[in-house]
Amino acid sequence: MPTRYGQSPWIAATRRTLPASPRLRGDHEADIVIVGGGLNGTATALACATAGMKPVVLEADAIGQGWTGYSSGLLLPDPGPLFRDVSRAHGLRAAKLVFTAWRRASLDAAALLRRLGVRCGLEPRDSMVVAQAGEEKELLREYDAREAAGVSVAWLTRRQVTAVTPLDVPAAMRSRDAFVFDSYRACLGLARAASARGARLFERSAVKKVRPGRKNVEILTADGVVRARTVIVATGRATAEFRPLQRHFKTREIYAALSSPMPAAMRKQVGDRSVTARDLTGAGRRVIWTGDGRMLVVGADRDEPPVRQRDALLRQRTGQLMYEALTMYPSISGLAVDYGWSTTYGETADGLIYVGAHRNYPRHLFALGGPGDSATGAFLAARILLRALQDAPDKGDAVFGWTR
Repeated sequence: MPTRYGQSPWIAATRRTLPASPRLRGDHEADIVIVGGGLNGTATALACATAGMKPVVLEADAIGQGWTGYSSGLLLPDPGPLFRDVSRAHGLRAAKLVFTAWRRASLDAAALLRRLGVRCGLEPRDSMVVAQAGEEKELLREYDAREAAGVSVAWLTRRQVTAVTPLDVPAAMRSRDAFVFDSYRACLGLARAASARGARLFERSAVKKVRPGRKNVEILTADGVVRARTVIVATGRATAEFRPLQRHFKTREIYAALSSPMPAAMRKQVGDRSVTARDLTGAGRRVIWTGDGRMLVVGADRDEPPVRQRDALLRQRTGQLMYEALTMYPSISGLAVDYGWSTTYGETADGLIYVGAHRNYPRHLFALGGPGDSATGAFLAARILLRALQDAPDKGDAVFGWTR
């Protein structure tokens, strides 16, 4: 079968069990309006509904079919940037809060999905950062910084790495509490649970304008309006309605290639498939093993290309990812690629998400930005947003705010 470019394997393989939500029409009242129906929006809607609020979710397209449906399906225990980089930018205390909160969010997300009984192929993984030749000292400095700060991590020598994988690298760091899952099915499950608790979901309801007032905020779509106490913008990137915020983000493209299922003999040769590995620099690739025996390679990030170049770049970048994976795992020679796709995300200057209120936007809360290869931030943001609505912030929430 030829490679299916531009399609999400998670969406293609899933028969949607969530009833189609209507388009927003007419006038509505709500406690909270959440703009964006991805993992962040549905997780926040569930948290609000569970707390007794009556949220409305407005999705411009279909629930879960934006970044969520095209993501790599990972919950990672660290936020993406290196600990030393976060510490240099914001201080040691802030870095410890960031990494502690991120790991807790990964575990909480997995616990939530299990508690709800969402069938999304959730499986535990270890996350490994590998050093290529010449990078051992830099990786060791990162390990020492995490170890001194009490961030859980293990050091692996070349012999220890090759004991579990065929990777020929001089050293690696290994962290626990990562998970692989079907992010699209998870999003549908969260939406279903939120709806059962009183949340109202509207699809094909793009927001045209937001008008804050003294006592409420009005959110206008093409066919309706919702009045609420607060609007939460969980669109991943700052959209046109919030143009002044766009300077905080660089729109990046991340690419992914998913192989066909590996034969049994090949599975034995690739070693421990409960480990996901990425390069130290973060500029190359991450290898993930899915529950059904496929290799997923993500990375080759770049600035968002012009529309006319997208198709050619998609084929070139996914081919590059599979070639690089072959150099890491020679035993996969001949393995076909079933899907190749890309998705965009908003990269911030320090690699961290922005969550919380902004002084220039009264009655607004935001959850924007973050890494392109992990969904953990969506669940962390949902918790921070709920605490903001309840006026009960945690001591570490300000680390992710707009004033950091």
